[in-house]
Amino acid sequence: MKNNDSFITGEMLVKYYELNKQKKEIELEMNGLKDAFQTYFNNLVGPEHKGEVTISGYKLQRQIRKTEKYDEDETIKRLEELQMNELIQVVKKPDHIKIKSALNLGLLNPTHMEGCIITTYSPAIMIKPITPR
Repeated sequence: MKNNDSFITGEMLVKYYELNKQKKEIELEMNGLKDAFQTYFNNLVGPEHKGEVTISGYKLQRQIRKTEKYDEDETIKRLEELQMNELIQVVKKPDHIKIKSALNLGLLNPTHMEGCIITTYSPAIMIKPITPR
């Protein structure tokens, strides 16, 4: 701990545990409702159309977000057929699986890779009761 003002109590742990459990239950229930709303609009206007309905003073809207991207294999094939290779990116990336294999087989020395590895840490909080509830 960084300073003496920080403290953790058993009540805090219990509260966090209970809230997290409620959060998961709420998310499951909300996902079920969202699925029902999607099914409603799919039947009403079709799966790719926006919709709107007002019930009991609440407006329910569905927006449709359209995203487009090129199919990589098909696009590369087509551009090569058209001899438009300058429109194709050549991306150099380390092959993590082959590097690991080369290290394991002794073909590559770990010292060769010093300064190449980026390590990141992300904290995660987990609380569970020690005794069954």
